[in-house]
Amino acid sequence: MPPDGLTPERIPLYRAAAAEVRSRPAEEFTRDGAFAVQERAVPGPQGAPEVPLLICRPTGAAGPTGVIYYIHGGGMVMGTNRHGADDLLDLALDLGMTLVSVEYRLAPEHPHPAPVEDCYAGLLWTVEHAGELGLDLGRVVVAGTSAGGGLAAAVSLLARDRGGPALAGQMLICPMLDDRNDTPSSIQMAGLGIWDRTCNDTGWTALLGDARGGPDVSPYAAPARAADLSGLPPAFVDVGSAETFRDEDVAYATRIWQAGGVAELHVWPGGCHGFDMLAPHAAISVEAREARLRWLRRVLAS
Repeated sequence: MPPDGLTPERIPLYRAAAAEVRSRPAEEFTRDGAFAVQERAVPGPQGAPEVPLLICRPTGAAGPTGVIYYIHGGGMVMGTNRHGADDLLDLALDLGMTLVSVEYRLAPEHPHPAPVEDCYAGLLWTVEHAGELGLDLGRVVVAGTSAGGGLAAAVSLLARDRGGPALAGQMLICPMLDDRNDTPSSIQMAGLGIWDRTCNDTGWTALLGDARGGPDVSPYAAPARAADLSGLPPAFVDVGSAETFRDEDVAYATRIWQAGGVAELHVWPGGCHGFDMLAPHAAISVEAREARLRWLRRVLAS
């Protein structure tokens, strides 16, 4: 990441810093032959471009596999289906699952609802082609990191409200959920870390424009705005104690419980935003990955 915070004029700089990840060939995700990898461009929302998917299926699978449908981070303004895929491949490898990583259109060029509708269209195609891809429709988990975590929560809301695919779970890793950016942790972390209050303002304004923070923001853009969190698939929510998203993520898990739903919440002490990627060998990073793996095992077994 560039050393200074994300502002609107720095979006091209941040995207350029991530260009090396964008250019990674699909072959780099085979894990020495453990996965068969393909790229597909599938139908997007009506009137919109196709949606690129990176599909990694275990080569040793004898029958249908569960699937992690992954949505990358990047503050709504950057990233591709390569970003974060390595971390989810670790989980897929341990569990013998297929990873489908979606690439969505980015703000500000493509504001809401383009990103979430792209993600939902990719999920629909994946489910509709489960037979072709060798997937078990009883074991579909939507996952996302940061902005992708917010989009994963929004896709879960869309699936519920549109009578869409039945999801086994939603894995929300340090999710970006609330455009109002006014929680105690967002104020506490102003000027600190790789995603502070200024960065958050930039990302949400790119997605929502002048509507950001106002009364009419859709819950499919900012899931914290949802009035009803009942009827959702089991959720895994984790976040660092020293990051902007801490309080909105804790509140989201709490509201799922209050609505009668199931959520597992982890607040990792001392963790900054993206701590497990920045310091993968730190004790809390190892524990965080193990907690995600344990949750996936439980939710898929049930």
